[in-house]
Amino acid sequence: MHEVSQSDIDSFYRTIGTNVMRIRKQKGMTQLELALAIGLKSVGLISVAELYHNKKHFNLEHLYKIAFVLGVNIGDFFSDTVDLP
Repeated sequence: MHEVSQSDIDSFYRTIGTNVMRIRKQKGMTQLELALAIGLKSVGLISVAELYHNKKHFNLEHLYKIAFVLGVNIGDFFSDTVDLP
């Protein structure tokens, strides 16, 4: 049985953050515009979660709202992640 390491989790969150940033930029949206569109008052969460800084990451509600605002499938944020058994 394979155990999920902290390194695996860190990589997973980095991939999600990178994909959110890439898609946000492709759609021509700033971090502030995205933050306001999902009901946040500042860019704080967006900026740290896109980079997985200090282990801050998006939760499922954030990802659901971000996918809706950007007009993409929520699954697009998970590409390049390890397929689970």
